[in-house]
Amino acid sequence: MEFILLGIIALFAGIIGSLVGLGGGVILIPATLFVGINLNYFPNITPQSVVGLSVIMMVFTGLSSTISYMKNKQVDLKSGFIFFLGSIPGTILGAWLNQGLELASFNIFFGIILIVLSSLLIVRDKLKPINWFLHNGISRRFIDNDGQEYVYGYPIWFALLFTFVVGLISGLFGIGGGSLIVPAMVLLFRFPPHVAVATSMFMVFLSALVNTASHLYLGDIPWKYTFPVIICAYIGAKIGAFLNKKLESKTVVLILQIVMMFIGIRSILEGLF
Repeated sequence: MEFILLGIIALFAGIIGSLVGLGGGVILIPATLFVGINLNYFPNITPQSVVGLSVIMMVFTGLSSTISYMKNKQVDLKSGFIFFLGSIPGTILGAWLNQGLELASFNIFFGIILIVLSSLLIVRDKLKPINWFLHNGISRRFIDNDGQEYVYGYPIWFALLFTFVVGLISGLFGIGGGSLIVPAMVLLFRFPPHVAVATSMFMVFLSALVNTASHLYLGDIPWKYTFPVIICAYIGAKIGAFLNKKLESKTVVLILQIVMMFIGIRSILEGLF
């Protein structure tokens, strides 16, 4: 029964994560903690092992999404590698800091980060894009299938510093980091939204490899639960990438905002009481 529940959670996490470039950890972690601890379906589950399970999942959601997006030439490989380089030390530091979190503290901090990320997604479309980063950094160009040209860019030093923070949060809480990097790419660096999502999933894949190695070294991977999560998350990521091409993501993002806010508030209340 627990494998079926995990598979359903991973499938949903893979779809949402790939569709909007978030990686899926924001779905998998709270859902697995609730089913595992509150409903007692997963004996001996801990926040650390759930984070380990999440980063394993993101290797395969990131791989599945990246393959799909590369076929449509939506991935900015150069930018993805630059962002990845900045995230490596932050990811390793975050995985190490995760070891000191007890369940109550994990719930409180995880709830806070979910509310912050939800708020960023809410205001993302209401904020005017900032041109300073484009005019003071490297310039990139993208031409979509309709022939429309987009110009975007960023200072490399700022990208490295920002992705260090993103990697730290990713390693600490087991989330993909796309919740932060996608709004930053769109608002600060002027990325076209579809390129931002695709490049984010490429970065999620690379960062998850480092994150997995860190949590593997720390002994956080619950191996017996990985099989249903890997299979279902991979399939879900394929579905999410397909929906990204066919549907407007605004409705899904709105639903995700509500879900993240609800889970965040609930997680904080659980940690406090």
